[in-house]
Amino acid sequence: MIDISTQRIVRVIGHKNPDTDSICSAIAYAYLKNQISSEPHEPRRAGEISKETAFVLNHFGVEPPRLSVDMSPNIGNIDIRQEPGVDGQMSCRAAWQRMNDRHIDTLCITNEEGELQGLITLKDIANANMELFNTAVLGEAKTSYKNLLEVLDGRMLVGDPDGVITEGHLHVGTSPEAMAELVKPGDLVMVSNRYEAQMCAIDYGAACLVVCMDAAVPEILLKRAKDGGCAVVQTHYDTYAAARLVTMAAPIRHFAVTQDMVTFNLKTPIEEARKVMASLRHRYFPITDKENHYVGVISRRNFLNMHRKKVILVDHNEQSQAVDGLEEANILEIIDHHRIGTLETSGPVYFRNEPVGCTSTILFEMYQENKVEIPKQIAGLMLSAILSDTLMFHSPTCTMFDKAAARELAGIAGEQIEEYGPKMFEAGEDLTGRSAEELLYTDFKEFDIGEYTLSLGQGFFMSRRAYEKARKLILGILPAEREHTGKDLVFYMLTYVPEQRTRLLYDGKEADALVSQSFGVKAEHGEADLPGVVSRKKQLIPPLREQILSGNLHL
Repeated sequence: MIDISTQRIVRVIGHKNPDTDSICSAIAYAYLKNQISSEPHEPRRAGEISKETAFVLNHFGVEPPRLSVDMSPNIGNIDIRQEPGVDGQMSCRAAWQRMNDRHIDTLCITNEEGELQGLITLKDIANANMELFNTAVLGEAKTSYKNLLEVLDGRMLVGDPDGVITEGHLHVGTSPEAMAELVKPGDLVMVSNRYEAQMCAIDYGAACLVVCMDAAVPEILLKRAKDGGCAVVQTHYDTYAAARLVTMAAPIRHFAVTQDMVTFNLKTPIEEARKVMASLRHRYFPITDKENHYVGVISRRNFLNMHRKKVILVDHNEQSQAVDGLEEANILEIIDHHRIGTLETSGPVYFRNEPVGCTSTILFEMYQENKVEIPKQIAGLMLSAILSDTLMFHSPTCTMFDKAAARELAGIAGEQIEEYGPKMFEAGEDLTGRSAEELLYTDFKEFDIGEYTLSLGQGFFMSRRAYEKARKLILGILPAEREHTGKDLVFYMLTYVPEQRTRLLYDGKEADALVSQSFGVKAEHGEADLPGVVSRKKQLIPPLREQILSGNLHL
């Protein structure tokens, strides 16, 4: 059974290539919402966490949020028909009756562990019923006597009800003369009340005798059958009806589709499922979870009741920075401290945007407004986010609200800012085992300016050694990365925190002229020194935007 509650989860998520604020704010806000809302909220991340963030989470004993790279609706976001699985030993007759009773034309076969084994449709059963000339079907299908008794509404006078038919053909015993030519050892023979026909069937080696119309069976014949290893079944149906019904005792696994089944997973995107279903004539399709456990079935009609994923965005409101598929999600809230960007919503949302240095500073205010006590772990995460985003209060984006919030959070978390902050930054600048690509995309954002798209990464360094090593790594890959991504311009801010300056690395057409005219500095060979520049959103992007929109350059 699918857990319907997973469809009600509100996902709290930050931007792609998340930094410490993006991850910690998602966790902190999800916790707050769970205290004041009846709906379950869960933090998510839209990319891999940085070494700095990993240090923070490990320091405060918090697990990283689950990865969510796409908010497009999937099969798990629609109302799945939770039709129970059936045993493959079920008779075709019982399956047909179940389909009629439940108004469905497809049944899914599962094992004891709930794993999908096959499926059978009404068409499969109809085809099996029309195989009039396959008189060996019960043996081929290894039909149980239980199925035979169920279909014929019969009673077993001789034999083992738990036995299985393993061979033989089906015959209607009309006369001893005809039976002599037809009946072979192992066959199943249907007879009426003629004693001679009953006895002949046993003598000719029949494995099973079906006596129709509740005809009497003499004790001497029952003894003869027992001695000869012939099962005897009595039914109230006449010979004609019994002959029509008996083949329907075959188990459905014999006719079911078990290979190349068209199935969907709970994570299968809706659009992908739609395309597959449009190319096939099936009506119902099985759904499984990631362990191949059967969940239920869907039809095209189920798409009418699609539940879009509910999302709260933190630390961003730019479409280019948002997780994929967001346009198909239901955005409920946006909590951010950046400029108002390009993101559009399908309806009104709760949008809180404040000119502070960190999203967690806004969340600190919201905890106070809702009178929710901040746990020690959450306080530690929020403190880390503020220290990271404000460069320990050295960033021009830092406000007195950030400082006040950080100091109070430090008290709750039991941390000394002067001791904890440098440790966090040192963990983030550790380049051991990191590739140039990993370093570039650790904190990487995209900005749409006019008709151009800028990609911009940033790294903060406390030591000159790590700073120089990062410079060599990034310079070597920027041209290839720009060409690979197809972006107009790619930048990387190599920020040296102790001196409050940035070495800007870049690649793109007319990039030297753009940087030189934007900042009034010497820019050549993909590098420029920017004293006093440490903030991406407040000090770097605005001059670049102004210069690009001026139209003075032909990028």
